[in-house]
Amino acid sequence: MQHAIELAVFDISGTTVRDKGEITEAFKKTFEEKGYTIPDEKIAAVMGYKKTDAIQTLLEEFAEDKSVINKDYIDEMHQHFTDSLIGYYKNSNELEAMPDAEEIFAFFKNNNIKIGLDTGFFSDITHVIIEQLGWLKNGLVDYVISSDEAAEGRPHPYMIQELMKRAGVTDPKKVIKIGDTEVDIKEGKNAGCFLTIAVTTGKSYSREQLELCQPDFIIDSLQELPVLL
Repeated sequence: MQHAIELAVFDISGTTVRDKGEITEAFKKTFEEKGYTIPDEKIAAVMGYKKTDAIQTLLEEFAEDKSVINKDYIDEMHQHFTDSLIGYYKNSNELEAMPDAEEIFAFFKNNNIKIGLDTGFFSDITHVIIEQLGWLKNGLVDYVISSDEAAEGRPHPYMIQELMKRAGVTDPKKVIKIGDTEVDIKEGKNAGCFLTIAVTTGKSYSREQLELCQPDFIIDSLQELPVLL
């Protein structure tokens, strides 16, 4: 394998963990509790963002009374969203890795590439997902960071930069970023990654929509990654 890559940063939901619509549903129910009806396409547009930022963005568009948009209100809604998803992930037998994700993790690690995961989830949700899948315990993944563990979430580069620090990687040109949303692509570009790769396996963005974001490559399966390197 000819490469100078030392770290691969993957998104979680829709990229390495199968998205069966549970995130969209949790968003819809959270907003319905407050009397808002949010179209699926509007929820899709904020996928990948730090979830409190996503809630604020949707409130700014759909709340008639803008005075309700404050930290306490957003935090309350985010807690409802979090509790809903944690309940789902703890009790569902449908939580599973994307096809080829674990094989790609192993392939990369066998070629001395460290694996990092980053996400728009807060750490309480992320920990449940990773614990259920066992990826840290079994060594398939080296590092995991959530949006509440960095100064700002995507599209800012801070989560990637923190993963680089943990991995001892100083040059972003030795890092690749893989994700299924616009904000994943922006994050990789803002971090100066060698490659920013979009994957079409998520539910939020079509190939045509991803093309507008101008990633370096678009793939339909994680299995295509080794060929790019």
